[in-house]
Amino acid sequence: MDTLLAAIDLGSNSFRLSIGRVVQLDGVAQIYPIDRLKEHVRLAAGLGADNALDDDSVQRAIEALKRFAERIEGFHPNRVRAVATNTLRIASNAQQILPRLEDALGFPIEIISGQEEARLIFTGVSHELPPSPNRRLMIDIGGGSTEIIIGKEFKPLHLSSLHMGCVSYTRRFFPDGDITEERMRKAIMAARREVETIARLYKRAGWDEAFGSSGTAKGLIAVLAETGMSPKGITRDGLEKLKNKLIRDGKVDMASLPGLKPDRAVVLAGGLAIMLAAFQELKIDLMRAGDGALRMGVLYDLLGRDSKHDKRDETVKQFMRRYHIDAQQAQRVERIAMVLFEQLGLPDSSEKEELARIVSWVAKLHEVGISISHSNYDKHTAYVLGNADMPGFSTHDQAMLAAFALGHQGKLPKHMPEDTRAHWLALFCLRLAVLLCRRRETIAELPLTIRVENKRIVILASRKWLDSRPLTAYSLEGERKEWKKAGFSIQVEAVDD
Repeated sequence: MDTLLAAIDLGSNSFRLSIGRVVQLDGVAQIYPIDRLKEHVRLAAGLGADNALDDDSVQRAIEALKRFAERIEGFHPNRVRAVATNTLRIASNAQQILPRLEDALGFPIEIISGQEEARLIFTGVSHELPPSPNRRLMIDIGGGSTEIIIGKEFKPLHLSSLHMGCVSYTRRFFPDGDITEERMRKAIMAARREVETIARLYKRAGWDEAFGSSGTAKGLIAVLAETGMSPKGITRDGLEKLKNKLIRDGKVDMASLPGLKPDRAVVLAGGLAIMLAAFQELKIDLMRAGDGALRMGVLYDLLGRDSKHDKRDETVKQFMRRYHIDAQQAQRVERIAMVLFEQLGLPDSSEKEELARIVSWVAKLHEVGISISHSNYDKHTAYVLGNADMPGFSTHDQAMLAAFALGHQGKLPKHMPEDTRAHWLALFCLRLAVLLCRRRETIAELPLTIRVENKRIVILASRKWLDSRPLTAYSLEGERKEWKKAGFSIQVEAVDD
């Protein structure tokens, strides 16, 4: 059965929508792009000195997303993923703008980290290239950031996101469009300083072939080929020739640069400086075009989630190993938390499914902080889950993990990223599971059940079991007092076996 998936990339220069059709061939799922939309929003151009986005750029973004919304109207939420990159990562007013953008699109928007962007780019490009055992270097120059990745097959080995992009560098070094030798030299040196921070590691790791993805690389390949400066992909000699031509012309002269699109012309100087710096620092000989990039990576990530191969599950397993989690205890807490979660009686929906995943993940990772210090380990766990690079997780995902981790014992968190009754009830299930597993013993049969009526929670517990566990009874009374502060009524009723 074919399925349609939609990926939206809110980049610093352009917004893009890609719709792919999932086709099962001999048990293997493949994505075939069937529709694409692109809007030149120039979001990064709206950043002021305080990194706040101005009203004009926000309005351009809203209008573009409204057009995208019409195309994906009727798509199931599980079939759509919208990601925002560097400009919204650094915008000081991003949290005030995000609800307006989501309202225009009609779907949630994730502001992803630079590491997650790099991972998705590698996933997208890898799936569009022929299979190969070679190590591959990939460079994606966006409007506000540049992602550089080394990987093999479908596994990234080194991921970096550098704070430089074709829009930001063009604004910084060529604000009026004039290109001089001195300006170009400064732009290249600034970019080389950025690449220098990863150059030693990347050269030591090594690669067999290099690919450039997204608009800057494709624009450079087209210009170099059409002008004869570099007939086969991007070469350092070709980049030098193009640089010298721009300096001689004093500007980007489209009439003498066949193959260059108008939207790419306005940011060519900044993109060229960054690419030339990467070639110089990493000693790249030849770079070819890599299709797919971020949007295709998002589509394949969606496909993985839909087929139950969620990248986030793999990340959780890696964190359990990295932080030496007691796997048996994590399994105990998760099992009981999920049993309690099902007793909440929440209506079936994609939101319920995602909330169940949050409870499961935090149950497995709630003791991450113990590897740092047993004292206040819940705070250490929350910090790690909120700030570590966690492939597959958006910043919103991580904020939810951190909030649940912080609130799995002790005082309830003052704020929740999604302040809904369902989220608070889910946290209650996690807290109760942790409380019940305090003895770190397997509980063959759960000695209690819960019944929920609005904000009233009734805990029906075995009288015999409750009488034999005064510490648990005392802890449940503490829960009752703590949840009363949050507006919930907790009642414990002892029932005869």
